[in-house]
Amino acid sequence: MISILLAALAAAHPGPARTADPVVGTWMNPKGTVAVRTARCGGGLCGRVVWASTAAQEAAQAGGTERLVGTDLFHDVRPVGPGAWAGEVFVPDLGTTADGNLMLLGPDTLEIDGCRLGGLLCRKQVWHKIAALPRGR
Repeated sequence: MISILLAALAAAHPGPARTADPVVGTWMNPKGTVAVRTARCGGGLCGRVVWASTAAQEAAQAGGTERLVGTDLFHDVRPVGPGAWAGEVFVPDLGTTADGNLMLLGPDTLEIDGCRLGGLLCRKQVWHKIAALPRGR
């Protein structure tokens, strides 16, 4: 009976929205225009767009990505060290995939970089974990 009561109390007051795996969650880009939900997929990491502003959706369409929300941004991303992953990162506004690295800088901060043409063209962003998706677009 006590265990049922404790379970009910835990469900009613779940505490902070953090998981045991700090890379898993919902992340917002620096401009606040795209949110990606990450999850473990097999031995790697997946990331799918779950929210995007109108401007981000239009930029993605201009780059050849017809539907931004629902698009997978991380492909074959595998751990390469503590808090570090490497694989392919899709860049929707360019309509292309780049070699990418993800580095967990803290429990709520994720650095994502991607390079094309053998490292000649690179882009780096710092994303922040969010508890809820923005309202509206």
